This record gives sequence, C-alpha cells and structure tokens, in this order.
Amino acid sequence: MREAVLDNGIRVLTERRPDVRSVAVGVWIAQGSAHETPESGGVSHLMEHLVFKGTGRRTAHEIALSLESLGGSLDAYTTREHTSYQAHVLDEHLPVALDVLADLVLHPRLDASDLELEKDVVIEEIAGVEDTPDDMVFDLHGAKFWNGHAYGQPILGTRETVRAFEIDDFRSLHSDRYQGRNIVLGCVGNIEHDDVVSQLMELFGGVGAGCTSPEIEEPADTISGRNSVVRDAAQAHLVISHATPSFADPVRNALILISGAFGGGMSSRLFQRIREELALAYSVYAFQSFYSKAGMAGVYVGTRPEASEKALEGILFEYGKLCEHGVTGEELEQAKGHAKGRSILAMESTGARLLRLVGFTLRGEPYRDLDESLARIEAVTLDEVNSACQRFYNPADQYTLTLGPA
Repeated sequence: MREAVLDNGIRVLTERRPDVRSVAVGVWIAQGSAHETPESGGVSHLMEHLVFKGTGRRTAHEIALSLESLGGSLDAYTTREHTSYQAHVLDEHLPVALDVLADLVLHPRLDASDLELEKDVVIEEIAGVEDTPDDMVFDLHGAKFWNGHAYGQPILGTRETVRAFEIDDFRSLHSDRYQGRNIVLGCVGNIEHDDVVSQLMELFGGVGAGCTSPEIEEPADTISGRNSVVRDAAQAHLVISHATPSFADPVRNALILISGAFGGGMSSRLFQRIREELALAYSVYAFQSFYSKAGMAGVYVGTRPEASEKALEGILFEYGKLCEHGVTGEELEQAKGHAKGRSILAMESTGARLLRLVGFTLRGEPYRDLDESLARIEAVTLDEVNSACQRFYNPADQYTLTLGPA
C-alpha cells in the first residue's frame, strides 16, 4: 500500500497488483445520511443520483456509455457516513475511468429539470423498499432504536423530504462537501502509484481544500423493549438488536466472531435451532453494523405470522444461553477460521481489496496488511468473547421490532 496527500487535502491510496489485468478505483466523500437533518433526509443519496444526469462535457447517456463500452462498470452508493463513486475497468482504461469519475464528481451540471425527474426515480426506489419487507423492517427498526439520532434516518429519505428539495440544496451541498479535505481516492490493480497520483493531481488538483464535514454527534441513548408495525404480508419480519461501541473499539473483533458463531452461517446456533430443528424460518441470521460513533449487533428472522412469537421466544432463549454461558472454545476456533477464510478469499477481488484499502482511512485507523488483520482475529481470547456476550446479548436488554400482520 502507498499513500499520498495532494495539496488540497485529498488522500490517495493505491495498491499494486501486477497479477491482474483490471483496476478498481473509487472516490469517497465524507457525506452521508448521518450528516443530514430530518428536513434534509435523503439529500446525500439524491445528490449521488444527480451527478449521473450529466456534466458540462458529458450527457447522462455518455456517462453510462463511457465505461460500459469498454466492458467496465460505473456505480455509486450512499451510506450513513459516506457517498462513494466507483469504477472497475481493464488496466489500460484507467485514464478514462479517472476522467469520468472526476467529471461527474467535480463537475455535475445540477440542473433543476434533472432534479424533478430524479425525484420520481428516488420515490420509486423508496416504493421498492416498502415492497421489500425484509429491507423495510431495518429502516423501521433503526428509526425507533436510534431514538432520534441521525443513524436512524433512512438513507433514501422520505417522499416528503425528497419532494421538498430544490436545486440550490444540491448546489450548496456540492460546494460545501465535495471538497479536498472530504475526499479519499483509492485505486487497486495493475497500476503504478506515481502514475496514478500524477493523473489525479491533474484531474483533482484544482479542487479547493474546503472545510471538513461536521463531526457526527454521538447517540445520546438507544432503546430496548418491543414495538410492532402492522402490515398485511405473508411473513412477519423481526429485527432484534443491542447498541455496541463504534468501529474504533477493540471489542469489534470479538463481536464479529460472536456474530459468526451465533448466526453467521448454516452451522451457527440460530440456523441450526430456528431453521433446522424448529423449522420456524427460512432466513435467520446475526448481523453487526459499526459506525464512527456507535454500532449495533443483532438478529433478523422472517417467519410465518402465526409462528412469530415462537420464533422470537426461541431466538431470545438462544440469547440467554449465549449471555450466561458464552461460546465454547471449539465454536470460537470455528468462528476464527470462518472470519479468516472469508478475509483471505475476498482478497482475490480487486473490488474487495479497494474497500479494505480505503476502509482504514475512512475509519481513521492505520493501515494493516492482511497478516496483521488475521493476527488480530487470532488474538481474540475466549474470555474477551464471553465478556462481550454478557455485555451485549442479555435478552432483557434487546430491542425488537416486528413488521407484519396483526
């Protein structure tokens, strides 16, 4: 890994992989849904859409065609804390990919007529989430669980906030946040670091340094207990969770291993108990989400409505066992093997390597090579894991939201 910082504060990270013929490259902006107010909810995501509508040099069709015509791809996404634009191309087409990314990120035309059209597209996207209950339940759960904090706001916004936006909202957002100190650039593949930096200096060097995005506030509190949202559906969807520290806390590795043993695959406790033994669900899994100021660890299950209480009872029973007795040494070793194996296998993808490379900088952590990361997983002790089980998996402290029929 090599790193450079341009004069305007843009951080550039590269990893050379001469054994491949492709390049994954991306731009990350420190602007996500957690930077928004309730009134501006969804502005970061809609901005992500708008930049693809055209620039001073390219129409929307020309942007789409620029890399697709070369066999490459161009994509974007918005998270709680960042917006990202990424391309995947053959190594010989890297200059084109960098030029396209710079053009759409730095020079979007941000036209009022485009905004009105794209509002309808995002509202269709919101409708798609509403028609996908195993997605919608997470938005509903987060809105309650985070108790008014911006982490609970839907990334897409709402119909009301999207309809209310005006084009000046996006021009202001672009001029404030799409600036050097808020930009991280990453590139992985068959590249030369100095060549990449030289191209980026030409394309991004004229961007002002600007001011860093405001720091996200720490959540004051989360809730426990239970809520239900009534909706006609063939299944009931349940999300159960507990707050955790942020991604900077060392307990993160223990929580990842617990999640793997508890509900990370077909051999996990929840899969074996809830699906294989009790036949209460097709989909049941544990998850964890870590942000800069907080996180959560939890479980999702989708089940027939008449079985939802039994499924919840069974899951909370497993929570109780985990809290009281922890995991076994054998389960911990299996979870470590699973986590390390997935980490190693992911390294065969330039896209996964790019996410890993940039992730350290986005989290404010020093870069660690794969062996160092694997050693950190291996170093987690059974005492650390079982202490985290007691701290975060007490069934009485969880928050559960159910979406489904009454």
